[in-house]
Amino acid sequence: MGKSAQLGLHIWLPDAMEGPTPVSALIHAATLVISGVVLVIRCSILFENSESILTIVSIIGAITAFFAASVGLFQNDLKRVIAYSTCSQLGYMVFILGLSNYSVSMFHVANHAVFKALLFLSAGCIIHGLADEQDLRKMGGLLNIFPVSFIMIFIGSSALIGIPFLTGFYSKDCILELAFAKYNYIGNFCYFLGCSSAFCTAFYSFRLLFLTFVNPTNTFKSYIESAHEADLKMVFPLIFLGLGAIFYGFLSRDLIIGLGSLFFNQTYTNFSHFNMCDSEFLPSVIKNIPLFFTIFGSLLSLLLINCFSLNKNFIFEQKMAPTFRFIYVFLNKK
Repeated sequence: MGKSAQLGLHIWLPDAMEGPTPVSALIHAATLVISGVVLVIRCSILFENSESILTIVSIIGAITAFFAASVGLFQNDLKRVIAYSTCSQLGYMVFILGLSNYSVSMFHVANHAVFKALLFLSAGCIIHGLADEQDLRKMGGLLNIFPVSFIMIFIGSSALIGIPFLTGFYSKDCILELAFAKYNYIGNFCYFLGCSSAFCTAFYSFRLLFLTFVNPTNTFKSYIESAHEADLKMVFPLIFLGLGAIFYGFLSRDLIIGLGSLFFNQTYTNFSHFNMCDSEFLPSVIKNIPLFFTIFGSLLSLLLINCFSLNKNFIFEQKMAPTFRFIYVFLNKK
């Protein structure tokens, strides 16, 4: 739980943002945070023989996914927003382990590694070009200065929120379908919190894009004068990962989550827990519910965060209301 930054032990993960961006990308994408998930996958035979432990794993994972996503809504540090996103995605990986779908969790680990590394390294290009400024509130209007970084962050964010046919879509939607297809209280609980997390993820991803690139600039003149896109040796890995964020999920999905795939036959699942067939044949309305949540979150972000949003005075009054300020402080301070 500590390694995988689950609820209560999640504080270290966003605080690990103090290191250089490539280090953050490596920690979040490939090495450190994934070890807890991989450990549960390798010990599947132990977990499968205890229903109560699987239930605890599912509940903790689902609550982590939702809590971290809601905290991410109100963070102002560029890297910290992406860090809470990692925390939330780890919640997805853990709750699907509790629902006995180990190969799908591993699939999401691999997919997440591609687009999360892309997001962190793109954020690093912006921080590097802006004289080490990380505060979202001191950015804006950077679209013309950082066109490549904008495209890469847009691709990474689209993969993260599960836009259809990008990498994140194949694993994230599969996780939510499997949760629904359990047809029990735990599955429904995970499905509801997973969809709510998808809404929050879409909101903060587009909030990051608007505050950094689209809204009127809010930074210092000296920063803008010296701002520059990174050179080719920093941009090349971004392009490589960008292609991965578009194609990797599509190319590897049948290998890992296809019925009859032997790719992860070292994991053990009780026959009574197997529900891949049930999730395949869900009605398309149910399969598209996470997409509706995602679209709703993106549109709400467009209305509330974008500089061209309607009725600014009304939004400002709501933000200053005591209830909202309490929620803001509570989630901002994690």
